[in-house]
Amino acid sequence: MRPVVLSGANANAGPYFRFVPSPATRPLWITGTIGPRPDCAWRGPILGGGANHQAGFMRFPPQFLDELRARLPVSEVVGRRVRLKKAGREWKGLSPFNKEKTPSFFVNDQKMAWFDFSSGKNGSIFDFVMMTEGLTFPEAVERLAAQAGLPLPKISPAEEARDERRKTLHDIVELAAKFFEATLASRAGAKARGYLADRGLDPATQVKFRLGYAPPERFALKEHLGQAGIATEDMIEAGLLVAGDDIPVSYDRFRDRVMFPISDLRGRVIAFGGRALEKDAQAKYLNSPETVLFHKGATLYNLAAARAAAHKGAALIAVEGYIDVIAMVTAGFEATVAPLGTALTADQLVLLWRMADEPTLCFDGDAAGHRAAYRAVDLALPLIKPGKSLKFASLPEGHDPDDLVRAGGRDAINEVIGAARPLAHVLWMRETEAGGFDTPERRAAFEARLAEVTATIADDSVRKYYRREFGERLRRLFQGDERPKMRQRPGRMANSGWRMASGGTAGRRALSAVRSLAGERYLAASAQLSASPVHRGHRAAIALREALILQAVINHPWLLHEHLEELAGVEFRHPEAAKVKGELIDIFAHGGAPDGTAMVAELGRRGLAEASGRILKAITTPSVWGVRPEAAPDDVLTTWKQLVALHRQWHSLIKELRDAEQALGQDATEANYSWLQDVKARLAVLDGTEALIEGFGASSGRPVRSL
Repeated sequence: MRPVVLSGANANAGPYFRFVPSPATRPLWITGTIGPRPDCAWRGPILGGGANHQAGFMRFPPQFLDELRARLPVSEVVGRRVRLKKAGREWKGLSPFNKEKTPSFFVNDQKMAWFDFSSGKNGSIFDFVMMTEGLTFPEAVERLAAQAGLPLPKISPAEEARDERRKTLHDIVELAAKFFEATLASRAGAKARGYLADRGLDPATQVKFRLGYAPPERFALKEHLGQAGIATEDMIEAGLLVAGDDIPVSYDRFRDRVMFPISDLRGRVIAFGGRALEKDAQAKYLNSPETVLFHKGATLYNLAAARAAAHKGAALIAVEGYIDVIAMVTAGFEATVAPLGTALTADQLVLLWRMADEPTLCFDGDAAGHRAAYRAVDLALPLIKPGKSLKFASLPEGHDPDDLVRAGGRDAINEVIGAARPLAHVLWMRETEAGGFDTPERRAAFEARLAEVTATIADDSVRKYYRREFGERLRRLFQGDERPKMRQRPGRMANSGWRMASGGTAGRRALSAVRSLAGERYLAASAQLSASPVHRGHRAAIALREALILQAVINHPWLLHEHLEELAGVEFRHPEAAKVKGELIDIFAHGGAPDGTAMVAELGRRGLAEASGRILKAITTPSVWGVRPEAAPDDVLTTWKQLVALHRQWHSLIKELRDAEQALGQDATEANYSWLQDVKARLAVLDGTEALIEGFGASSGRPVRSL
């Protein structure tokens, strides 16, 4: 399909665009001016003109697409979303892609095209619907055909038969989904409902995600669908039954499992994931097999809803499991998806990029999660293109998104996502993990390894910039400057789940270089700061000191008679700790809870039994005597005073540490290095002092450790 060459004159603006012919496999290029500003020259592809829609042209004949364009003027299609005003032979309005006050969006019905000078986007009616509504090309064509009252063209008999077959299988899978939903809601689904309740999924959430339950009987679904007139062969083809030459009678694939429906881009159920309820089940999670409808590596859980949310501006996030997706969506992150029990595939990566330019991959904070992140890096490198990349967020070790949502809510997830690192950063961290750059040979080997990794990037321009950036990082890493060295223990970097070796002078210099690369600000790396909720990027666990302060008050409410204002002035990072503190003050203000037993009971009546239990679980050191119920009043008071004093000092030092690190990032002077060293030293002294809390307890019959 070759574009037509047009030229002419616009009485209001000068020459029209000149449409330059190009092969059908290339986009249509245009040159010239449009609109009331002659200086707005344009040279670029019209998106609807070629390669972007070749697959669509194969399905829809050119004559049909031309008929759609003729029936639907661009101004009519665009006018449904953009308020247009007539401007000579054209229309103008505010860009739907950028916020602006002066119109830079133009529509020309004669050219059957629109142009947005603010964003650089342009195209046909098909492109406009795709961009503004987040649809694929076939979906956009079908929607426009419905608006124009134009029936879709008939396809070949073979293709028509395949489509009819797919529709039949869609109907069968949908019937299965309804059966599982009904079973979950019935008496037979009590155990499954209990499991979902334990995971924090309330009935409304269960309905929203169409969760279900497959009963334990071998033929429950088969008999149900058989009563509806569904043939056994169709059930097998839909992936609902297990069959084979060595199986005399086919039986239900899913039994005694919580069922998670998997949908396609249009929201139609195409498969299932089933979570076993029995501990000794052969597979904890079981997915539908590959079918005409379902290809496990080519779709994502929650795909349709996430695409709609991402199109509205929600951040696109990929996590690892069904429950994680549901927890994230419940917390307000609606554009969350997950692979289907396997590592991320190239097809799934392409799906993510269709929805967002830089989706965030959020992996569990354990060794397996780190390996998954590194596999994703290797997968993405050959596929990244200008503007298309990834970000990586690392969860706290031992936590998945579901844990984090239940522990800290949306704020905890926001901190993790806010600390996400770009692909280049994670790649650099992986390659520098081993350290050992203290000989010329090792440095040369490291440089060769970087060259080998960046060579896998297929796009020439992206590969060029990666090599340039890594070249700058190498120079910083190996430069022999004599800046003051900071004492640094190996460990986790702040806001990162990846470790970095730092043994020896070269290792310390590497660690410093990694944290101040290519314009990046200096990142906090102290053990104290990385352990804080602010820089650790989560609020999953209540800090020990916060738990001790609250436990002392819960077990010994008499403290509040003289120290109420002190408790009110204590700043808690963890939201549950802050909530419990407020309730303790309220209980005391209303004359309740004369002793620890009564205080625990009152917190339970106020719905905080679980929160107070989490506070108790946070205290993993049994030798902290002064907060125990059996501690003597003198020991309780001594411990309380030191806890509060240390907590205040710690908050003050953490704030100062952030200021020092920010100053160092902006101006790497010796004075700023010294300031940072001094703050870290005072934090170390504070940690040493805090450890002596365990020595108190003379009044309770324990020996005293002197300060």
